Formats: sequence, structure tokens, C-alpha cells
Amino acid sequence: MRFKVQPEDFIVEERVRLPLAAQGSYALYQVRKRGVSTLEVQARMAAALGVPRSAVAFPALKDRDSVATQHAAVRGTGSAVLEGPGYSARFVGRSARQLQPRDLDGNHFTLTLRDLAPTEATHVGARLTQVERFGLPNYFDRQRFGSYVASQGFVGKRILQRDAEGAVRVYLTHPFSGDPPGVRDFKALAQQHWGEWELLFEAAPRPSNFRSVLTFLRDHPSSFRKALNLITPRLLSLWLCAYQSFLWNRMAGAYLAGTLKDSAGISSLFIGGVDQDLPLYQELPDTLLGRLSQVKIPLLHHRAVFDDPRVAAEVREILRGEGLGLWDFKARVLDKAYLPKSARALLLFPQEVMLQGEEEDDRFAGKRKVTLAFFLPAGSYATLVVKALAA
Repeated sequence: MRFKVQPEDFIVEERVRLPLAAQGSYALYQVRKRGVSTLEVQARMAAALGVPRSAVAFPALKDRDSVATQHAAVRGTGSAVLEGPGYSARFVGRSARQLQPRDLDGNHFTLTLRDLAPTEATHVGARLTQVERFGLPNYFDRQRFGSYVASQGFVGKRILQRDAEGAVRVYLTHPFSGDPPGVRDFKALAQQHWGEWELLFEAAPRPSNFRSVLTFLRDHPSSFRKALNLITPRLLSLWLCAYQSFLWNRMAGAYLAGTLKDSAGISSLFIGGVDQDLPLYQELPDTLLGRLSQVKIPLLHHRAVFDDPRVAAEVREILRGEGLGLWDFKARVLDKAYLPKSARALLLFPQEVMLQGEEEDDRFAGKRKVTLAFFLPAGSYATLVVKALAA
């Protein structure tokens, strides 16, 4: 099976409740992008409008290798139409506030899976029926873990350990998934010349948040907590969420493993990037399915309450292994970024599921392609569904 051979193989349409108002400080846009990241579109829209990048806010990030329709709020007057490399944006109204993740209902996906043998195409159709009926574990997929560095672990964990220097050092010296070549070159230089703030300031990409951090470190060479708080709050939040999500996957996987230990048809689902092997089922008895579909597991934060004794025991074991206590999840070294406080459903049930067609693959001779569509609530991963279909 091949996936995302071309951007049109992954079409995502964001469904959002726009906080429209007759007047307001923000211009709202519907944005269509192809083959570029949301952050790249943010930078290009800001440049086109002559505003700081922080004035352009997207409530969610969408995959680079896709054709995506999403929404943005721009502080200021805005413009009727914006166009640039890889994107176009259409003004849809005004709002008194920025768009927030809570405004999102979810995403509708249309996916094309390619390079399938006839038996594989049949298997995908059968598994799609199973996934619609029985759901799948609602894990976070690898897109969530771009800030993980194999040699350093999660920068979010360093923040919770109050290791401000370690977090700043990882930010400035270790490449993350998706870093462009120029940033990777700068970080390689920073590894060799750590502490030479003037040299690194001159070498830092322009414009970039690296320069803001290094401007401060030139004058305050050991004030790493303040330097850490000069990093873009959106990035800090993403780093915290990545580590929190990794631990939630472990909690959910352990809960399912304990529940399904005597069940048949249990396999594993691999989350790349962080190398997690997590339990995956195909079918469940109705009574068990009904029970598991009601389970919600809290994300770790300093006030999280775990009413289920099994979840509480798993949390204690995981935190012991991580060398952290629940109270550490307050992120005390940060001023403007916090861990979300919510619970996540253990199981994910795709909605509006449709197998749109199977036909000869126009990109791979002698093979089949399958096109399917479904809706997922905000925060769930279509790539996870694809992995489940292949299992």
C-alpha cells in the first residue's frame, strides 16, 4: 500500500463554527493550501498583508502533503482575497476574537490508497467496514511528535523538569522533523559553538524566533528561563502537548492491553518517530465494545483526577519510570504556555464512512487504488485510520 503519492491523495476539509460578528478586530479567512505546511501559509499570509506572523492565527495545523481547506483569523483589516505559492485565502467575515481549537468540530477526509494488489484492495474494504462498526484506539499519531529528538527525548519533558537551559539548547541545536535545510545548518553550527551568542545571532535565519532568543542571550548569557519564555508560545505549547500525548498513548495502550489480554485477534499498531508499539484490535464483543466506547482517559496535568483504579495504577507506574510526579505537569518555568486539561476518548469511531470506489491505479501499472471518505472529530488522526486499514 502507498499513501500520499500526490497531495490530491489526501484531501482534508475542516469543519468549524465561525464566531462571525457584524464588526470585530479580526478578519476570518477560508484557506485552501496544497503541498505546503500551515505554518508556511501563516508566514506567507502575514507577509502579503504586511503584519507580524503572530497576527495570523490558525486553530489547527494541517498536513503538508495534502490538499487542505482550513480557516484562519487575521488581526486587522485584512484583504478580500489573498494568493501566494501553495495557497489561496478568501475573506468570509469578521470576528471579535481569534479562532480557537474549541471552534473546530472536526475534519472530513477523502483519501486515495494506491499500489494495492487485488487482495489488498478487498482487505481494505473489509477492514473499513470493521473500523466503522468497532472503531479503533484513539492514539495520537506521529505528526504529534515532531519535537521528539532521539538522542535528547522530548523537549517538553525538559520543560516539566524545569531544565530551561536543556530545553533552549535542544531548540537551538537539534533539528526537529520538518526543519528546512537552512535551519538544520544553523543548528549544526550552534552545536559546535554553544554559548557564542554573538556568532550564533549573526548566523541565525532571518527572520526567525531564534534571533529573538539569541538577542536576549547576548546580554544575559545565563538567563535561560527568560530565554525559554521568549520562544513562540505556540511552539512551547506544542512541545508540552507532544510529551503529554506520548504518555497518553502509553496509558491508553496499557489499559487496552490489560482489557484485551484474553481476546483473540489482537495485533499492534506502530507509531513511528517515537517507536511506540500499541495494541490494536479488529472486532470486539458488543458488551466489551459498549464498555470501552464510554471510557475517557484524562491527559496528564497537575490537577488530573483518575477515577478508574486501573488507570490510576498505570499513571503511577508511568510517572515513576519517567522520574516525574503529577505536580510537575504544571510547567512552572513557563509564563504563557500550559498543558491542556481534558480527557480523551479511548476509542475512535469514524463517521460518514464511504468506500467511494476501487479501480485501476493510474500511477502503478497492474495495481489497484481505493478511494474512501470519512469524518473524524477534532484531534483525531486520519493516518491512524489508514494504518488500521492495513493491519
